[in-house]
Amino acid sequence: MNALDPAMNQAPRRIHHIHIMGIGGTGMAAMAGMLKQSGYQISGSDLQVYPPMSDFLAAQNIPVMNGYSEINLEPQPDLVIVGNVIRQSNPEAQALARLGLPYLSMPQALGHFFLNKRRSLVVAGTHGKTTTSSLLASCLYGAKKDPSCLIGGIVQEFGANFHIGEGPDFVVEGDEYDTAFFDKGSKFLHYQPQVAIITSLEFDHADIFADLEAIKDSFRKFVALMPKDGLIIAHLDDANVAEVVSEAPCEIQGYGLGTDMHWRLSDLSIHEQYSRFSIHHREENNGEKALEWDRMQVALPGRHNCLNALAVTAALHHLGLSQAEINTGLSNFSGVKRRQEVRGKAAGVTVIDDFAHHPTAVRETLSALRAAYPGNRLICIFEPRTNSSRRSIFQQDYVNAFDAADMALIREPLPLDNIAPEEQFSSAQLSSDLRKRGIDATSFPDTNAILAELDQCLKPGDVAAIFSNGGFDNIHTRLLSQLERRELS
Repeated sequence: MNALDPAMNQAPRRIHHIHIMGIGGTGMAAMAGMLKQSGYQISGSDLQVYPPMSDFLAAQNIPVMNGYSEINLEPQPDLVIVGNVIRQSNPEAQALARLGLPYLSMPQALGHFFLNKRRSLVVAGTHGKTTTSSLLASCLYGAKKDPSCLIGGIVQEFGANFHIGEGPDFVVEGDEYDTAFFDKGSKFLHYQPQVAIITSLEFDHADIFADLEAIKDSFRKFVALMPKDGLIIAHLDDANVAEVVSEAPCEIQGYGLGTDMHWRLSDLSIHEQYSRFSIHHREENNGEKALEWDRMQVALPGRHNCLNALAVTAALHHLGLSQAEINTGLSNFSGVKRRQEVRGKAAGVTVIDDFAHHPTAVRETLSALRAAYPGNRLICIFEPRTNSSRRSIFQQDYVNAFDAADMALIREPLPLDNIAPEEQFSSAQLSSDLRKRGIDATSFPDTNAILAELDQCLKPGDVAAIFSNGGFDNIHTRLLSQLERRELS
């Protein structure tokens, strides 16, 4: 098997044509769009590209080859960007090695083409990265700072998951997942952070991290990248976060609920489409007294989202925005697709789409929805789909994640290859354990069975919250159509 030449892992001086392997992923398609807008000729390849990324790439006039082949590298591009979906055995990767072309990973490309020229604002953490980075970029944009950004979700403000602005700042969602088959370090190690937000730290990505300590080690490496004049805004209520930032080479500002935080959240009230809260800001310079920021508002329900907004407030304050500018940005935030996104309402049922899959994310999101819809029956429809959620490692953690729900409908996951049956997650077992806690829970073999059950059990006033990090067989649209037919009957 041919190996890539490490000496070619760099961008050449002159670049006209860039080829992207694995272009159909959300981040890779965004990178393609950013480079296209920057004036480069772009081509790409993938096994299959589906909407919305296929539509996006077509609209950008970016040609995409179906399948991987040496032919895709003809004529030879000046640079190849290799997505982390690509393995060394991939025929196109093998051709890349034989041809000896220059190559970069996607995080390397982001650093080379975009971050080198801007102030890098990196949002990292197990939970809340997408919402927090979207909120930060949207607030900067609303304050006429015109930031650039690359985020793991579609930001309503931009109608995309990226934006190339004229301002000095680049907001990037800092993913701890591995970079590429030739670089197993975390993506965020390439993001040149100058201001960093760390929201949380738990075990996740069981397919690439052996244990929590391995994830902590990666975050320690990220923290060590910070310049002396940088700033880390850290959720210090989280003991793991406090541990990994303890030896940071720069200033740390803690945020959370604790009384000793630089930025403390209090007086929280949650409503259907927004939350209100107060902020206590402790300045340490010159012995100044704490500043009270009363009745801030963010257009998101839930305590966890208020904490995200608090972190963003700290970052924006550091960047020079006024309290009025910050409050306006938080209040006007138009959201992120697939983060507590109301997909529609039919037959009196509100259908919500959310990306939550880790037990903590499921628990916090359901708690937020319970607070936002206190008088409604809350039905959770959950698809375990990630490499971690389909393993038994979180089997017991999920038992405590659904307490805010009145009913849970849980799909049986597709088994992971090369994982022993006893190490696989069981939706049937989780349903049984939830019933012991007094929650009406049932497991289902597939999406059709779930839709059939929803057709029988949903009634006006219900909130149907659908949790998955994938498409879930288009269950959101199918459920709304099903409910609309009920209205017409």
